[in-house]
Amino acid sequence: MKNLHFKDFFWNCDLTCTGGYDSIIQYLNDGKRTCKEVEDFMKARASVEEKYAKDLLGLSKKVCGHNEMNTLKRSLDMLKLQTEHVSLSHLQLAQSMREEAKKLEEFRERQKEARKKMEQQMDALHKQKSTHFKKTMDSKKTYEQKCRDKEEADQNMNRNTNTNNTKQIDKLFSKAQHAKQNAEEADRLYHQNVTIVGKVRDEWLKEHVKACEMFEKQAMERINFLRNTVWTHLNQLSQQCVTSDELYEEVRKSLEQCDVQEDIEHFVNLRQTGDKPPAPVLYDNFYCDQRPPAVAPPSRQPPPIIRRGPLPDPANNSGDTVYSTVQDAGYSVIQY
Repeated sequence: MKNLHFKDFFWNCDLTCTGGYDSIIQYLNDGKRTCKEVEDFMKARASVEEKYAKDLLGLSKKVCGHNEMNTLKRSLDMLKLQTEHVSLSHLQLAQSMREEAKKLEEFRERQKEARKKMEQQMDALHKQKSTHFKKTMDSKKTYEQKCRDKEEADQNMNRNTNTNNTKQIDKLFSKAQHAKQNAEEADRLYHQNVTIVGKVRDEWLKEHVKACEMFEKQAMERINFLRNTVWTHLNQLSQQCVTSDELYEEVRKSLEQCDVQEDIEHFVNLRQTGDKPPAPVLYDNFYCDQRPPAVAPPSRQPPPIIRRGPLPDPANNSGDTVYSTVQDAGYSVIQY
């Protein structure tokens, strides 16, 4: 199937009509607007990624499993570490997106400058073409009017050829000659304008074809550039998913090393308080004879003073001396 091109399908029958050209320009303007919209979309997505990255970074700094111990603690620490790494990768993604958006902006500006020169040239040609066409149409109207005036003068002279009024005949003849000269001058001017507008038309045709070819090339470049930009954007997002999964895989590996029984044993060995439970609480009947005697608490009173014996009776009047005696046969004042 033959490819379609701008230069073959954007003509108008009216020389002054610019409908085909305007349609192409509108298409290019729409394309430029699309570039700007994609550019803004990528910048907005970069801002979303940046905000998400900062939120993740803040989340990775929060307390998570601070009081946990052993293998599970190591896994939770790995989760925080890899969350921080994921946040950094999203920051890098945001920067890459902004770089792609910048490239798109530069591409759009280059096309804008290139189009500007061609559009200015075509606008000048359209104005020139319209001016000369109007001038040619005006000269055509003048030419047609002068031709009608000449025919009318010739008819008046022919109708009065048999008159005997020589002065009248000379006047009609002079008028006919003057009308003929005017008609010839109008014809010359009209022919000249037709020639000029023909040259302007030929120049416009060549430039219109060049403009169509250039605009078509720009449209193809724009479509291709946008397609590649969006493709790259999606590749970046896919790569981010792969990177995140690789980082999360490190957490999964750590979780595989998390041993439930080992953590339980670690806690028991670290915090154990004893291996014997308290004795059962027994029922103690106050009136039971077999109740074991209550053990008095140790006294805090000073030890009792032990006296030697009774004092001698002062009523003893016998005169006999009374001595203290020690009944213990083994008593001795000498202490070894």
